[in-house]
Amino acid sequence: MGHHTFDADKATKLEDAATRYRYLSREELLWALDPDEAETVADLGSGTGFYTDAIAPHVGQVYAIDIQEAMHEYYRDKGVPENTELVTSGVDSLPFESDELDAAVSTMTYHEFASAQARSELARVLAPGGRLVIGDWSADGAGEDGPPLEERFAAGEVTSALRDAGFEIEFHATRPETFLVVGITDE
Repeated sequence: MGHHTFDADKATKLEDAATRYRYLSREELLWALDPDEAETVADLGSGTGFYTDAIAPHVGQVYAIDIQEAMHEYYRDKGVPENTELVTSGVDSLPFESDELDAAVSTMTYHEFASAQARSELARVLAPGGRLVIGDWSADGAGEDGPPLEERFAAGEVTSALRDAGFEIEFHATRPETFLVVGITDE
């Protein structure tokens, strides 16, 4: 798998709502996240904050996590919600205490950080009963948009890997180009 990051020079493309919502709508993300106003949520691979902005009004605290400082710069220029903190970090080594997060979301970025270490790290930082929402490009897709097919995963691969990391799968679905998986940490 490629595990490359999105080119920060093309960050403006990540703000195209018509394209982004075609593959994962705000309503679908919020349904899968099932947010609570007191929760602390991490947006993994937050990029320009497109989906972070959809989550922020519904939770207490959001950590917008991206490995590229250039993405955070773009987000700062755009305007960051008051309850959102920008964190420059990889998913395989998150700067949080164990059980600190109530939920985490990955929107079209799982293929960039997928590893046993990252899944273990997510299981560590999510509180018991914590929710992990992954919407990403499917290896079963046609490859018309998003990363090349050889850099993608099938929903079955992701659910299996999450189970191995201690997550119970609450929901999974495959669509024409993407999949959606919701995993819950052991309580």
